[in-house]
Amino acid sequence: MNGVPSADTVALVVFVLFFGVTIVAGTTVTHWKKWFSSSAKKSADAHHGTEDWGLGGRGFGAWVTWFLVGGDFYTAYTVIAVPALVYAVGAYGFFALPYTIIVYPFIFLVMPKLWKIANEGGHATAADIIRARFSSRTLELAVAFSGLIAVMPYIALQLIGIRTVVQALGLPGDAPLIIAFFSLAAYTWLGGLHAPALTAFIKDVMIYIAVIAAVTLIPMHLGGYGHMFEVMDSFVPLPDATHVLPSGQMVPYATLALSSALAAFLYPHTLTGILAAKSADTVKQNAVFLPIYTIVLGLIAMLGMMAHVAGIDTKVSSMVVPYLFLKLFPDWFAGFAFAAIAIGALVPAAVMAIGAANLLTHNILPKRLESVRTSQIAAFGVKLGALLCVLFLNAKFAIDLQLLGGVIILQTFPALILGLLKVRFSSAAMLAGWVVGNIVGLSMCWADGLKPVHALGMGEHSMLVSTGLIALVVNIVVVCACSVFAFGRSRTVAAE
Repeated sequence: MNGVPSADTVALVVFVLFFGVTIVAGTTVTHWKKWFSSSAKKSADAHHGTEDWGLGGRGFGAWVTWFLVGGDFYTAYTVIAVPALVYAVGAYGFFALPYTIIVYPFIFLVMPKLWKIANEGGHATAADIIRARFSSRTLELAVAFSGLIAVMPYIALQLIGIRTVVQALGLPGDAPLIIAFFSLAAYTWLGGLHAPALTAFIKDVMIYIAVIAAVTLIPMHLGGYGHMFEVMDSFVPLPDATHVLPSGQMVPYATLALSSALAAFLYPHTLTGILAAKSADTVKQNAVFLPIYTIVLGLIAMLGMMAHVAGIDTKVSSMVVPYLFLKLFPDWFAGFAFAAIAIGALVPAAVMAIGAANLLTHNILPKRLESVRTSQIAAFGVKLGALLCVLFLNAKFAIDLQLLGGVIILQTFPALILGLLKVRFSSAAMLAGWVVGNIVGLSMCWADGLKPVHALGMGEHSMLVSTGLIALVVNIVVVCACSVFAFGRSRTVAAE
């Protein structure tokens, strides 16, 4: 059997069946959302329109929120990009595991506070919260544009995930990308936030079935986990492709994990999932139970290692998982798994587009334009921007698109999170930090060819550090320096 297997008609039919049913269910959910009784009741009392379309009426309970937040947090990034990185560079690709562990205490401590602030003030976005806290229209726009721009490469990653499985099914040329774009557009336009809230359950069940089958049956076929680790250690062309992290990768591994954890719930889509919950206790409950997803993430990451042992040979790393399923499973199950991956990209991409649309309608466009139709058009425009990211951003790995968004969204951390502290920072200091942090971070990304790490130091004494974390540190230093300067200046003026 060759290194690049192909699909047959059975796989295509099964894929179309499951993916099509999910699209139909999501696009028609507004006609039978009474099943979400708590949400429907709450939305009857809320101002209908944009709040119901963009936040589900702020009525999702613990069960729906768990699937919604997990659904928009564990994406094509998880199923396609992480195994692809493990396939290409080995243990370094597992940085996603500690980052998803670090982030949950952060959610437990911080997100209920943000939920209470948003609920009491009627805020729908991070920029709403910033406007209320700092009374600065300029800072509000800065945070809004950060979320809008940062989420586009993240949606692009989801489009790549759908395109990847459609390509594996044998569709040529640009057809896979066209299918990915228009299926996402219809799903989001017609269903609003209720669509991913419903179909996140379908997505998770399908992903669990596919992953459990993969991590159970594939190792049995390949001689067991012990044998797979032995084979990984024997790779000569890829000395880093082992299950032991080389010393030179420890700092970038740790800093990428930390920066990714800090950025994860600053994105519009993850924050939208939090703000759509019906209570702060619901948010806390989710922080306790969401680590279950991390177990699955670790198993999914090992698919990259399994692909090496199975003899998958491809220069396009994002095709690793589809080729692995095609080679080792019956075509009907490969079609099912591909549908799970595509739905796993569709659900979070919809929430991402909705979160970005909320920023446009609430914080950027004039209030008189706020309506469901404006939100739908805004979400469509965001998806067009994501499509351009796919076409014109030449990232080496699909995961680099998500990490690029992380550099941008991290610059909102001081205003949104440090702003919760009792220490009062000025809007001017926050804005200065945001400007400098973005200039530093994006300049390094551009110079490094969109790589998510940057070399600090010179020669043998240099080390690779997360670009987003470097930019965030610079941002915080600028904020603190401006605050100290402003405080010292105010004391001087007072003394005079």
